[in-house]
Amino acid sequence: MLRDIQEQAIPAIINGDSDVIIAAATASGKTEAAFFPIISKLLRDKSRSAVFYISPLKALINDQWARLAALCESVDVPVIPWHGDISSSRKHKFLRDSRGILLITPESLEALFVTRGSQMSSITASLGHVVVDELHAFIGAERGKQLQSLLHRLELSAERRLPRIALSATLGDMQLAAEFLRPRNGSSVRLLNSKADHQELLILVRSFLKNGTTSRPGDGSDEQDVTIEIAHSLYKVLRDSNNLIFPNTRSLVERYADLLRNMCERDGLPNQFWAHHGNLSRELREETERALKIGTLPATAVCTSTLELGIDIGSVRSVAQIGPPPSVSSLRQRLGRSGRRAGEAAVLRCFCTEAAITPESGVSDRLRESLLQTTATIRLLLKGWFEPPPPSGVHASTFVQQVMSVVAERGGATAASLWKILVQDGPFERLSRDAFTSVLREMGKKDLLAQDQTGLLLHGGRGERLVNHYEFYASFISEDEFTVEHDGHTLGSLPVSRPLVKDQRIVFGGRRWRVLEADTEAKRISVMPDPGGVPPSFDSAGALVSDVVRAEMHEVLLDKDRIPFLDSASQDLLSEARRYFRDAHLDRVRVLAYGDSTSVFTWRGDRVNDALVILLQRLRLTAWNEGLTVSVRNATVREVRDAFSRIAAQSLSPSGWDIPPDVLRQEKWDWALPHVVLLDSFLSQRVDVAGAQECAIELSQT
Repeated sequence: MLRDIQEQAIPAIINGDSDVIIAAATASGKTEAAFFPIISKLLRDKSRSAVFYISPLKALINDQWARLAALCESVDVPVIPWHGDISSSRKHKFLRDSRGILLITPESLEALFVTRGSQMSSITASLGHVVVDELHAFIGAERGKQLQSLLHRLELSAERRLPRIALSATLGDMQLAAEFLRPRNGSSVRLLNSKADHQELLILVRSFLKNGTTSRPGDGSDEQDVTIEIAHSLYKVLRDSNNLIFPNTRSLVERYADLLRNMCERDGLPNQFWAHHGNLSRELREETERALKIGTLPATAVCTSTLELGIDIGSVRSVAQIGPPPSVSSLRQRLGRSGRRAGEAAVLRCFCTEAAITPESGVSDRLRESLLQTTATIRLLLKGWFEPPPPSGVHASTFVQQVMSVVAERGGATAASLWKILVQDGPFERLSRDAFTSVLREMGKKDLLAQDQTGLLLHGGRGERLVNHYEFYASFISEDEFTVEHDGHTLGSLPVSRPLVKDQRIVFGGRRWRVLEADTEAKRISVMPDPGGVPPSFDSAGALVSDVVRAEMHEVLLDKDRIPFLDSASQDLLSEARRYFRDAHLDRVRVLAYGDSTSVFTWRGDRVNDALVILLQRLRLTAWNEGLTVSVRNATVREVRDAFSRIAAQSLSPSGWDIPPDVLRQEKWDWALPHVVLLDSFLSQRVDVAGAQECAIELSQT
């Protein structure tokens, strides 16, 4: 029996060559909805005998390989995975006979263009469809702009339009997603949304108070205490079943996996808790995935977003979120892992930590920001709202990479052909002619490009070295990572923010280790098991909170009703926050003196707050984004209001904005950009200047 989304997708795909977006919950049969009709078309039209399936994760490719191979086994359609772990002989077989379903990441597809540019026309000659999985994971990011460029270049190689089929479980704005999938012609994309009934949700939010009164300032003991308390709670409710636990950083993944593993050892039980994050080796990650998927023994993964996407791990009993979810969309993805069996509810447990209130407590603590954001995110989830895709930015960094890639693919390119391929007909339409010319000139100055006597652009010496390095294929910055080894066996890789020294103790893969040697040149750490250990310091970038989430946080504070999914401790903390909100008159006051600073309650998202900080700094005020508020140091309420009046009246042309280069350089190739283009690219992607000016107008009138 076909599922709802499959009934919609089959006629949409099999009877035409339209672009299609298939939006449906996790485990709703999206993959089959796309490939049932595609495989039928492959069998019917032998001249279009190839499909490219593009995935954001190698692990997802491995998972879909088994799934699609089972579908195609009886119809003689080969399924070929393509990434660094696949043998060259298997890849060469596809290059000789480009038939079947090729499973590939954007980075591997980029490598095909760079290293086999002369073959791309023959590789794409039989290409009939391109499938993009987890579409939401690409939109708004460097990889997304790279993907758009690669899709366009595939069509140039094939010399025809290729139907694009995209799959996703969480798209906040289908039309914006359509514009991403088919730039300049999103209205032609067919939008299919599952009409299946939503699953039952069981949600509980628990709060834990950090013991700030007994810990020594700065020693972290209150954080350690509350982490142990949460770990005990997790162990009590999750053991002997299959679950996912999502802390917000890899260091916390390691910390909780270690604590929970030790609790199993204490009770004489086989381990039931495994770590899973991107810096672990494939073997360790797959060990965790197998434990979950088999389902015969209890297994819980403590993980990052690596298990948020569609890797098949079977159905888990529940999902635990520690700290505020990164976004509503992310929470929906995570929750979709639970309750996949018929008649089962999806179960979500959220754990929030809050500080004890002291005379020195700031506004964030008094308003219980962690609990407040978690509550707002869940309320929006229950309303069915997800973050819409961000507006398309300039993405000049990715443009630099694509220039280098096109030059490699074609053995050289003219400026006119680069303009047509990447800007006029390609995805970098926001790049002006002047900006395009200045970027090419700057790339020449940086020895990325050189020009021969005919005007053909080739790689400069530096450019050739960079293109020939494997890291070129990724459009995003790779962290400086060390390989972690034990007894000659690779455990994974670890981004190190400060040097590790001999005999230092770390936690990795949910186990405790002692460093035997740290080779900084070879970037290799040798370890041995050790009963001690503290988590290594992983760097983690927090997700940007949207305007709608912050507005919902405001509504939670204004609301007087009891929130049904909060436990009693959370209810008490929220009541405290609401009381402070009323006593400070924050229902009508937006700018408030607090200590030696002035706190500005924008109730807007981080892109607006970050833009306001830049605008205030232009007026020589010391300002920073604290999430819930924008704080301005050593300025009175009147001075801050006056500053907002000036911002409201300004013409906000980016020329002359004084932003330090280390702030502007956020993406991989930003160092190769002229300052004006770098500034424009930064402002278009990282901040919301128009929203900030709109907010400044509101604040100047309060």
